[in-house]
Amino acid sequence: MAVALILGWWLVAASRAQQLPRPSLSLHPNQGVSLGDAITLRCHLPQLAAWVWLYREGRWSYAKYSDKKQDTTEFSFLSTSREHAGTYSCQYQLSESEDVSVMSDPVELVLTDRSFPPPHISLHPEERVGTGTNVTIRCWNKDYGAAFLLHKDGRSAPIQRLVPDDVGAVSFTLFGVTPADSGTYRCSYHTKKYSFLSSPLGDSVTLEVTPTPAPPGAELVSRGNLVVAVVRGCAAVLIFALGVFFVIDARSLWIQRDESLGGKGIEWL
Repeated sequence: MAVALILGWWLVAASRAQQLPRPSLSLHPNQGVSLGDAITLRCHLPQLAAWVWLYREGRWSYAKYSDKKQDTTEFSFLSTSREHAGTYSCQYQLSESEDVSVMSDPVELVLTDRSFPPPHISLHPEERVGTGTNVTIRCWNKDYGAAFLLHKDGRSAPIQRLVPDDVGAVSFTLFGVTPADSGTYRCSYHTKKYSFLSSPLGDSVTLEVTPTPAPPGAELVSRGNLVVAVVRGCAAVLIFALGVFFVIDARSLWIQRDESLGGKGIEWL
């Protein structure tokens, strides 16, 4: 009986939770945070709540009583340490009831540890390349890297992520590059022991992609094709006009012949 009551209560609570809008969690700043820096996690509430909980790695870590007039609740770390790195989510309870929401989507707090050496980087081909070329960016650090990330200046998030080979190196390939791929690239890596600790960004390489010029004579060929198309169109119109003229002329001749024979001849539909 007791088991049935507990199960019934759990089902009711789960049903209520599914009916409540999901909160969202964001990091401020959302990148470039080093050990010792301050950071704020904001839980955005779709409804006014009484209590807001912050979870790290799925375990309850912090709770805050929320002002009924605020739609966000902030959790701040004034000086981050390795223990703060990880995956976070938040949850809220309504002020007028005991209903609890589902968890927010998780966010990752990755901290830069400047005690780790930055990775090395190389670009192949090294010189400027034409549109459509495959470009390889190689990054390596044989002692610490567990996963390498490729960054492009101006982009907020890494554009690729790879696990290194046995010698601690990865090769990022940009297939069929276009001028939009031009820019400055750098690498970082997540450490083997702490998956949410990152190395500093390493040295940069610059990729310059130039539009591929048209082959010699391509413009003349294009103009020649246009002239041929125009001539063919004019010829088709001329042939059609001549055909119409001959039909009209032939009909006129038949009518004249019919009149000369007494007014009766072939009847035109």
